[in-house]
Amino acid sequence: MRFGFWIGAGHGWPEIAQSGQKVEELGYDGIWVADHFMPNAEDVSAPTHEVWAILSGLAAITSRVRLGPLVCGNTYRNPAVLAKQATTADHVSGGRVVLGIGAGWQENEHLAYGLEFGTFTDRFQRLEEALQIIRSLRSEARTTFDGQRYQLAEAPLEPKPIGRLPIMIGGGGERKTLRMVAQYADEWNVWATPDIIAAKSKILDDHCTAVGRDPGEVERSAVAMLFLCDDEADVTKLRGRELPRPSLIGTVTQLQDILGEFAEAGVDEVIIPDFNLGEASRRFETAERFLTEVAAPFRS
Repeated sequence: MRFGFWIGAGHGWPEIAQSGQKVEELGYDGIWVADHFMPNAEDVSAPTHEVWAILSGLAAITSRVRLGPLVCGNTYRNPAVLAKQATTADHVSGGRVVLGIGAGWQENEHLAYGLEFGTFTDRFQRLEEALQIIRSLRSEARTTFDGQRYQLAEAPLEPKPIGRLPIMIGGGGERKTLRMVAQYADEWNVWATPDIIAAKSKILDDHCTAVGRDPGEVERSAVAMLFLCDDEADVTKLRGRELPRPSLIGTVTQLQDILGEFAEAGVDEVIIPDFNLGEASRRFETAERFLTEVAAPFRS
């Protein structure tokens, strides 16, 4: 199993750079960054850096970890432009970039920046066309595409990526998202606990079978907030709270049990975000403890 670390885009660049170098040094397998332009809140004044600028910067100062957006909102960029950005970052990294993409959901930034939001159905129609375009650009010398939302005429993608430039689709929608994962993606990512991803993986397997694809070809990753506790009282307290996202809560032993459940569910990578881990020194301490004390028996 691989282990990834999600660095918040709201930190200053020096802290982002320090985080990237530190988690690579600790032994993490991937670094992930969200794709947003502003917070999803009433107060939107908090800083938010652009994801491809961050990833290209991290590509230049790291040497081993995989790098990717978790995940790009398709509505923010023309898919051909997105493929060009990802490929350029892939060249900076020496072939380590994963192209994460989803339909887009954060309405306030669409309104603020004049980006078309559209209906739920419209966003997924655009995503499907974008996936077809990116796959073609990645493999073909020229791409011509005449869709309802996008049109390309003999478009090149040169240079081609150095690495595979895997396509990762983010999301857990069982009818639309997982069907597109089966049809177009190399990897799938979802916020999940072991029971959530186990159930959705079965549905993804069914979609793969329906399109004639081996389910084993799709790598699977789960994101969850980490709460590493040394006291059972803290575990009880945290598990009694209503947390905003799926979370891993427990002592070292309890967290190892949870990772075992992820492994049984066929998870290839567990990704831990930094936004509930405190200031940098505490964040790095927790990140190191998780990798060395909890994850060690499961590392690939």
